[in-house]
Amino acid sequence: MKRVVSALAVAAVLFVQPASAQSILRDAETEALFAEMSNPLIKAAGLSTRDVRVVLINDESINAFVAGGQTVYVHSGTLQNADTANEVQGVIAHEIGHITGGHVPLGDRMFKGATGISLLTMVLGLAAIAAGGGAAGAGIMAAGQQAAMGSYLAFSRQQEASTDAAGAKFLNAAGISGRGYISFFAKLQQLEYRYGITRKMSFMLDHPVSSERIANLNDTLKSAPSWGKPSDPGLEERFRRVKAKLAGYVNKPDRTLQAYPETDKSIYARYARAYAWHKAGYPDKANAEADALVAARPNDPYFLEVKGQILLESGRPREALAPLRVAAEGSRNNPLISTTLGHALIATEDRTNYPEAVRVLRTAVGRDDQNPFAWYQLGTVYELSGDTARAALATAERASMTGDARTAVASARYAMANIPANSADWVRAQDIAMTSADAAADKKKR
Repeated sequence: MKRVVSALAVAAVLFVQPASAQSILRDAETEALFAEMSNPLIKAAGLSTRDVRVVLINDESINAFVAGGQTVYVHSGTLQNADTANEVQGVIAHEIGHITGGHVPLGDRMFKGATGISLLTMVLGLAAIAAGGGAAGAGIMAAGQQAAMGSYLAFSRQQEASTDAAGAKFLNAAGISGRGYISFFAKLQQLEYRYGITRKMSFMLDHPVSSERIANLNDTLKSAPSWGKPSDPGLEERFRRVKAKLAGYVNKPDRTLQAYPETDKSIYARYARAYAWHKAGYPDKANAEADALVAARPNDPYFLEVKGQILLESGRPREALAPLRVAAEGSRNNPLISTTLGHALIATEDRTNYPEAVRVLRTAVGRDDQNPFAWYQLGTVYELSGDTARAALATAERASMTGDARTAVASARYAMANIPANSADWVRAQDIAMTSADAAADKKKR
C-alpha cells in the first residue's frame, strides 16, 4: 500500500476538497477488489470499465464523491465503517449514478447560480450599509446568503434522490443484492440520530435524511430477484483482507493492535499487524507476521508483496527481491508491485540489477503512467546507468503529471536534444514540451 499524493455529508453542505489535494492511496490488492466490486455496476450503467475508476482517499470520514470525469473517490473511512463488500458496492452504485446523471457539471452550474445570488445581495447589503442602514444591510446580506444556500441545498437533495434510485437500478440490473445499500444507509441514519438530525431539519441538508432514502428504496430493492441473493463469499473474504490491511496502514499502531490483538491468529489480524508493527518501527515483528501470511498461502502475490515491502523499507533490499519477483509474476506484473520490485533492484546499489530495473519499471509505466513514484524510480535508474537523456524524459513525465510545467518543459527539451530524433522517446518528449509550455503560458496569464 502506497501513499502516492501526499464529515459525514448529512449535517451540512459538503464542499469536497479536490482529490489531488488529498492523500490518494494506491494498492494493488485494493484496486483489484474495487474493480471486481464495481465492474458489474459499471456495465449495468452502460459505461465502459476501461473509463471508470474507483480511487481510495486517505480520510477517516464516511464519504464518497465524484469530482468530474468518471472517477469515483471513496474515503478510507467508508471502508472501515462498512461491514461487507456489498455495502461498499451500494456506495459505488450511488456514485456511478452521479456520473450517468451528469451531476458534477450540473452541480457546478447550480452552484454558480447560487453564488450569483449571494454576490448580488452582498452588493445590495453593502449599499444599504453605506447609506447608513447598518442593521438593514446586514439583514439583507444574511437573507440573501440563506436564500442562496437554500436554493443549492434543495437542488442537491433532488439530485441525491434521483441518484439513490439510479444506484438501486444498477444493483438490480447487475444481479447484486441491495441489502448492503439499505444497511449502509441505516448506518448513516444512526449517525444522524447521534447528531440530533431529524426530518424537520431536512431543509438544512444537502442529502435527504436517511430514513426517507431507505423508505424510497425499499420497494425497488426488495422486489428484485437479487434481494435474497447472498454476496459472493470470495469477494467478502477479499474485502475483509483489504479492510484489515487498510486499518494497519492508516491507523495508529496502538489502535490497530487493540482491534487485532496478538492472540488473534487469523489472516486478517496478521495482515493488519504486519503493517502496524512495520509502521511502529518493529521490523522483526512485522516480518514475522508477513512470514506467517506467506506460510499460510505461499503463492499469494499480495502477501509476498507485503513481505518484500517490509524487507525493502527495513534496509534489506537484496532479501526483498525474491518475494517481490514472485509477487510481480503472480500478479501478472501488476504495475504497482512491479514498481516496488524496481525500487528494490535500485536500492541494492548493484549495477548488475539496473537493466532488470529498467525493464521492470518501463513495463510498469507502460501499463500505468499515472504513478509519479514509478517515473521517479525509472529516472533514477536511467541516471545511475548513465542515460541522462531518458532520465530527463522520466523527470519530464513526472513533472508534467504533478503540474510542474517549468520542470517538465526544461527536462523534455533536454531529452529531445540528446535522444535520436523521431524515435518514440523523442516524440514523447516533444509532446510533453509542447503541452507543458502551453500550460505554463496559461498559468502565467492567470
